[in-house]
Amino acid sequence: MTDLARHADTLRSLPASCGPVRLVAVDGHAGSGKSTFAGRLAETLGGAPVLHLDDLATHEELFGWVGRLRDQVLLPLARGESARYAPYDWTERRFGPARSLEPAPVVLVEGVGAGRREVRPWLAALCWMELEREASWGRGRARDGAGLTEFWDGWTAAEEAHFADDPSRPYADVLVRQSPEGYAWQEGPGSTAGANRFVTDGRQRTPPY
Repeated sequence: MTDLARHADTLRSLPASCGPVRLVAVDGHAGSGKSTFAGRLAETLGGAPVLHLDDLATHEELFGWVGRLRDQVLLPLARGESARYAPYDWTERRFGPARSLEPAPVVLVEGVGAGRREVRPWLAALCWMELEREASWGRGRARDGAGLTEFWDGWTAAEEAHFADDPSRPYADVLVRQSPEGYAWQEGPGSTAGANRFVTDGRQRTPPY
């Protein structure tokens, strides 16, 4: 069994948090590798659904997607129903055709702000990609090229303001560091500070990552 497979088994064993679903957030700075990590974790989980928060955000509402997430995704999943949401087209600047998201045993939600205060009550676990913001933003800018410099200038200011008001890292159960060998998992501050339900519900003193 690979190390990632062992962690995937641990996530499967967690109590459901959103109806029948174990909702697992992957948060971190833009450019920190959230999408890649979530994709690999989903594959290890046997094809777990992944919701990308970029599909719910818009140019005008970079962080104003909580209502759409709640109404289109969280509430249906909590009822054991398939979620339906309309992903935003960043080129056409409009929402596209609806997609379905099944209430699988584990569902991943990845994106900046996935662990924000309005979302945490629905989560079984919160993973934080442990890469400093300047390094993350540098990777993102290099990936997207000079044509998106203006967008990145606006994004970094918005992200900085968001995390100043509503930080996710202090509540993370797991800190994930990417390395040439793969991903290193370590206990997050939320698992020891009494800040999450692993501690407050008494289900588990610390998550066994």
